[in-house]
Amino acid sequence: MPHSVRVRDLYEALKDSLKLHLRAGEPGLDRPLLDATLDPSSYIIAGPLTYIHPNRIQVIGKAESAYLNNLGHSRAQALEQLFREHTRAVVLLDGVEVDDELVRQADIAGIALFSTSLPDKVVLDHLHHFAAPRLSDKTTLHGVFLEVLGMGVLITGDPAAGKSELALELISRGNRLIADDAPEFTRIAPDIISGACPPMLREFLEVRGLGVLNVRAMFGDNAIKHNKYLRLIVHLKRMRTPEIEKMARLSPEDENREVLGVHIPQVTIPVAPGRNLAILVESAVRNHPLKMQGYDATEVFIERQQQALMDETDN
Repeated sequence: MPHSVRVRDLYEALKDSLKLHLRAGEPGLDRPLLDATLDPSSYIIAGPLTYIHPNRIQVIGKAESAYLNNLGHSRAQALEQLFREHTRAVVLLDGVEVDDELVRQADIAGIALFSTSLPDKVVLDHLHHFAAPRLSDKTTLHGVFLEVLGMGVLITGDPAAGKSELALELISRGNRLIADDAPEFTRIAPDIISGACPPMLREFLEVRGLGVLNVRAMFGDNAIKHNKYLRLIVHLKRMRTPEIEKMARLSPEDENREVLGVHIPQVTIPVAPGRNLAILVESAVRNHPLKMQGYDATEVFIERQQQALMDETDN
């Protein structure tokens, strides 16, 4: 998806912590760090100087500077290649001096040139930390995202399935609201999805018959959580009694839902009169870590029955 993060945003966010100084190429501050033609999964946002797979932010430390200086007459050509369209900013690290040729090439290309006295490890850590939540793949899912017993849980289901009412009951039991209706999810690592709430919707929960409720005002600050890793999806499905009776009782099939390329475990809970959905959701959350550790209550139950039969046979 297109991103609106510009070089200026990075500069303003990190100029104090990284002691960044803009040396040339000021028009380049308005360049986007990513564009629609770049596959976000195929790049590293910042890294040492490379021409084969160039980074969005090219970092030049003492080793890279020595390499460029040893090129002799070819140095100007190498710098011209460095300040091409693929590069969105160049950062000189560890007190590397800014010379006239660097300034000239940055101004010609309109690419921001920064300098800092800090070493590469510190600078790269900050750059990657800045980029991860802002430039990663994102998506919006319909549902209610909550922290239930310390775990990030997305409740999904058809309209009028009772998602908001269930969320309200879970909040009243001490769990916390993250986002209602349209939580935003970001893949911040190969197997980690983080969820948060759009600023416009923060603290609000819409419940049919009651309208829009301010959860913070009703339940206090502790009823709100800003973000959480998505670990479990609970899908509410309206079912009639005959349909529920046909469901596997001992070992329901394991379900997964793919979110931004990550498989998230999903539990389907039938919605029917008389079922306490809040307790069922909390039970699913308590059971999830056990399943992740390899514990299967159904297998233990079957083994216990088999052992009981064997004991009766021996007697």
